[in-house]
Amino acid sequence: MRRVLTALNRLAKADAAPWLHGEVARRMADRLDIIKLRPTALADWWSFAGAGAELLAKAYPEARRIQVEPTEALRERARAATAKGRWPWSRTQKPEVAGPDDLAEGGVQLVWANMMLHGTADPTQAIARWHRALAVDGFVMFSCLGPDTLRELRDLYARLGWPPAMAEFVDMHDLGDMLVHAGFADPVMDQETLHLSWADPEALLAELRGLGGNASPDRFPGLRTPRWRKRLVDELNGLRGNDGRLHLRVEVAYGHAFKVPPRRKPSTETTVSLEEMRTLVRKRDTRD
Repeated sequence: MRRVLTALNRLAKADAAPWLHGEVARRMADRLDIIKLRPTALADWWSFAGAGAELLAKAYPEARRIQVEPTEALRERARAATAKGRWPWSRTQKPEVAGPDDLAEGGVQLVWANMMLHGTADPTQAIARWHRALAVDGFVMFSCLGPDTLRELRDLYARLGWPPAMAEFVDMHDLGDMLVHAGFADPVMDQETLHLSWADPEALLAELRGLGGNASPDRFPGLRTPRWRKRLVDELNGLRGNDGRLHLRVEVAYGHAFKVPPRRKPSTETTVSLEEMRTLVRKRDTRD
């Protein structure tokens, strides 16, 4: 969790969210057309990192928007941007800023969570927060990295006997199970693989750092040496394709699900009226 917080605090100082997050947000926004519900209020979860503000403004220009940020540094950044009028909403009402536990229960009809679930220490807790924030018949739409992400880099580290190159990501089928367990209905999950390339190892490593770096609890302890880094760069050069560029895959999982009314628990007591009792007794006497 400490590694994730470090990455989030670094992100709060960045000029913009990672370009990959913006690209995935665009692809996720294309899926909004399948949902007929028009939310009057929505929660943009991890808003800055999610890079979806303009897309949501275009899709739901009249909706009240709450920017949900995971750290105080990011919340302060959001407040400062709002104070300067830097938001794409068409309404005169400014977007609100909140922490993950600050939202009123059932206060929004859409939770939008782009490229954030893989960055949480406990995905089940995040999903439970989504469910609590949503009104009945509201929906969540989210994306996150899948377990096949940067498989080439994972294999390289394993071949060299190094600790994991990154934290493990949750399979989309397990995410679907988590949604159902939290109370969501009929989750729809799918995935796609993006093929990315870089001109050289330095560009690749800089971008991976911008995406969050290595948050695995089993990562190397402490700092690495220049000799180790040179070995890493040499090994990365071995990933070059026929076009001379370095190629890695990124698996992106998408999901959406609706919040339905809670199921009534079966009663542990059965109430029988006096007249029903008499009827049962008469039937028993007749059989006897």
